[in-house]
Amino acid sequence: MSVKSCEKLEKSKVALTIEVSAEEFEAAINKAYLKQRGKINMPGFRPGKAPRKMIESMYGVEVFYEEAVNIVLPDAYEGAVKEQGLEVVGYPEVELENCGKEGVTFKAVVAVYPEVKLGQYKGLEAPKAEVKVMAADVNARLKEMAARNGRLVSVERAVKKGDTAVIDFEGFDNGVPFEGGKGENFDLVIGSGSFVPGFEDQVIGMKAGQEKDIDITFPENYTPELAGKPVVFHVKVNEVKVKELPAIDDEFAKDVSEFDTLKELKADLKKKMTEERKSAAQRAFEDALMQKVADGIECEIPDEMVDLQADRMLDGFKQQLASQGIPFAQYLQMTGMTEESFKADAHEPALQQVKMDLAMEALVKAEGLEVSDDEVEAEMKKISEQYGMDLESVKKYLPVDQVKEQVVREKVIKVVADSAVAVAPVVEEKAEEEK
Repeated sequence: MSVKSCEKLEKSKVALTIEVSAEEFEAAINKAYLKQRGKINMPGFRPGKAPRKMIESMYGVEVFYEEAVNIVLPDAYEGAVKEQGLEVVGYPEVELENCGKEGVTFKAVVAVYPEVKLGQYKGLEAPKAEVKVMAADVNARLKEMAARNGRLVSVERAVKKGDTAVIDFEGFDNGVPFEGGKGENFDLVIGSGSFVPGFEDQVIGMKAGQEKDIDITFPENYTPELAGKPVVFHVKVNEVKVKELPAIDDEFAKDVSEFDTLKELKADLKKKMTEERKSAAQRAFEDALMQKVADGIECEIPDEMVDLQADRMLDGFKQQLASQGIPFAQYLQMTGMTEESFKADAHEPALQQVKMDLAMEALVKAEGLEVSDDEVEAEMKKISEQYGMDLESVKKYLPVDQVKEQVVREKVIKVVADSAVAVAPVVEEKAEEEK
């Protein structure tokens, strides 16, 4: 194998023209013969026993060429990539230019890791919110805690907004039940928007034991089978429930915390909320800075890198759904999307993530950042304490490379943030009527 030429193209692609010698191609032809001879029938010979020359004389010398090219091409391509020191992205587009007894010539166009030129990354400015926790904020958090600790109780009255209606339902399209349109003893929170628009509003006013037909027209962006269709749901209300909230007093504080009084709980909540908001403000500050760094890079990003990132996002989302017991196909049906439209929507976020990753790696090289074994050990210990796991379990299940990546990422952010200037967020003026 020899590389005849390596031409740089736009969008971080290269075109490799690769030659395979007559001797290498002859060896590949012989491998193809040994692989395929059992499938070729020759008069007077048992399957797999016909000599290569006899087969070639009957079917032509090119009979094994296609398989021989398939045999020789991968190794030749990998050898060429290694010889040229290329860091390729994705799979090549291969065009066969010449094939015969004298050898094979083919052209492979492939995306490569782009050259990245960093812009400014020190002395940047970004908004950072001032942290304040007011009494109203603490009271709102207490109400959230009370809501989580509330209990549903049955009531003998008609359904109101905010109630939980326990319902049986079945949907019909022109009198025929449709798939996924049936449920029994389903807890529907009225006003949650979890059902088709218009459904929950028509349940309001029904009482336990009452049955009713509800007319619904599915949205145009729903699944193709039902998009825009008028259907009828037969609904029966089995029970009406309302959430009963506990009183927010000293007894409540004892029940939900380690404190004996509501005053102590409030003080603790204020302290924790202040820490949470400071951390959130710092993260938002750092995110804004890193976005500026990513936007400031100069490079030609190949489409293949963005496509690969979009695929990773899709796979991650599928796993997230699976962990919740929701098949991806069902999600697509519920949202009226296709896998292609999902990936199209993911293109811009994928591009932004690729730019961020490129900026990060360029910064690592520019600053000569490295991660020591001690730093990896310390990070694993921190993770074990954070999640209440023993250190050996963390080491067993968490790849070292993943931990290194996290540590070096934190170092990059620190380089940028330590030299940055925090400014007050811009507050947009309210309209006169809102004032």
